[in-house]
Amino acid sequence: MNFLKLVGCLSFISGVLLAQPPNVILIMTDDQGYGDLACHGNPVIQTPNLDELHAESIRLTDYHVSPFCTPTRAALMTGRYPARTGAYRTSSGRSNLHHDEVTIANYFANAGYKTGLIAKWHLGDNAPCRPQDRGFQEVLWHKGGGIGQAPDYWQNDQFDDVYERNGKYEKFTGYATDVWFRESMAFVERNQKNPFFLFLATNAPHSPYKVPEKWATPYRDTVKWKSGAEFYGMISNLDHNVGLLRKKLDQLGLSENTIFIFTTDNGTAKGRGGPGAEQGTFRGFNAGMFGQKSTIWEGGHRVPFFIHWPAGGLVGGADRTNLTAHLDILPTLAELCGLKLDPSRHLDGTSFADHLTNEVAKPHRDHLVVQLHGGTRFSQKEGPWVMSCVLEGKWRLLEGKALYDVSKDLMQRHDISEKHPAVVARLRKLYEAFWESVSPRMTPVCLDLGNPAENPTLLCSQDWRLETGNPPWNFAEINQYKKITGPWHVSVTRQGKYRFTLRQFPKEAGKPLRAVRAKVKIAGKEAVQKIAKGVQFVDFELDLPKGETTLETFLYTEKNEVGGAYFTEVKLL
Repeated sequence: MNFLKLVGCLSFISGVLLAQPPNVILIMTDDQGYGDLACHGNPVIQTPNLDELHAESIRLTDYHVSPFCTPTRAALMTGRYPARTGAYRTSSGRSNLHHDEVTIANYFANAGYKTGLIAKWHLGDNAPCRPQDRGFQEVLWHKGGGIGQAPDYWQNDQFDDVYERNGKYEKFTGYATDVWFRESMAFVERNQKNPFFLFLATNAPHSPYKVPEKWATPYRDTVKWKSGAEFYGMISNLDHNVGLLRKKLDQLGLSENTIFIFTTDNGTAKGRGGPGAEQGTFRGFNAGMFGQKSTIWEGGHRVPFFIHWPAGGLVGGADRTNLTAHLDILPTLAELCGLKLDPSRHLDGTSFADHLTNEVAKPHRDHLVVQLHGGTRFSQKEGPWVMSCVLEGKWRLLEGKALYDVSKDLMQRHDISEKHPAVVARLRKLYEAFWESVSPRMTPVCLDLGNPAENPTLLCSQDWRLETGNPPWNFAEINQYKKITGPWHVSVTRQGKYRFTLRQFPKEAGKPLRAVRAKVKIAGKEAVQKIAKGVQFVDFELDLPKGETTLETFLYTEKNEVGGAYFTEVKLL
């Protein structure tokens, strides 16, 4: 495959020839909605540094992502619809990128950029789906979808945690967001002589809602809903760190030629308020929109997007109102950085670079499809229409039936589908073409066994691929010893003898198995053994042929109830 190539180490925009390609810092926060910023009208939250960035940037006011974590990241990384990439849900074996996907980091790395990923990935915890397998040369991250979730390092809680740096675990001092930004500044300083691409994808303000008390205190008397003060405090702390990072760029003389982007991954998780607020108290701010994270209403997928690049003329505090999407980031950055995309690679995104410098430029896209495949809690199999939204101009068609005009009805209270049957018919055709195109790619993504880049590999129940529903993906569920199991889709990369180590908790937890019998099934083979009382794990060794297959584990209680080994280490011997 022909990757991006740097065009003579020169970049060109708005008639200005630049001697060196611009650096890129792309910040994406987690679960922060459009209204969780003072500059967007929130009367309570304090975000002075992001407000300053807003005032200096070109702002996309009709920018849309997916309704929750993984699919937004998949679209941003590849420029392709999440369903096409294989990573369209946050768990159940549907959060890993297909092996043939090419990421924005691949493109930049092959163009001579230094590439870095800091904090959240959520597109695969095992080879070949990890960030270091997908084009990022420097990686500091937590696994899973949030700190403290099952794939993350045991007992991480956002304070003095253990994170993985370039394949090795390392202990850090301080609060998670402070660590991410401190390490981002170190990355920038290390690579200041080279063009660099840094993807800083914070876990904040995703749950668990924890922050040093000094950041939550200003909101205690105002934000009364559960964890509201902590949620806003996490954003204020993040805002403070954005200010520190921008100051570091100034000190290093990098601000002028750095494309600095701030955005978020979906609608707010807590910023709409919620139960527990007394009548008359502040109940959150959502910029006039209905819906939040994990919904297909406007508030679930319209998010902030600020882009600032003085050397490229992207300054001045101006709005751009055309429809834009996460799919468009890769081709846009390619154009801004003077890179050439491989024309044989199908992208669903298109560049909006012209729109940034010319507010009357022809719109780069006419519609977008947003879908939460399988529903909020994955209550049904993937299929057409369910929890889908077709966006075109002012129109929003939900699930192929309800039509809203968000230019007049941003709260989406009035279904006007009966008044506009021709619009409904047109948008339905757009969706049907989308579904026909992406659905064939909604197939299992295999995790490698015996890959030299990660041997052994530790599989987590988060990646069991169930027909519907989420497997145990956090310790609240694992602590219940849920009686459920499912298959990991795996690729045996080398023929040979493999050891399977079955546990219900990570090795670091030191907890004994609550089971009397264990079984493993893989590649048409099956093995069973009794479990001695008090042991923390059970081992199996099997000779396996090379190829794709499924791995299933079974742990039986004295009552013959069965659940899986939530953590299974596999090593090629």
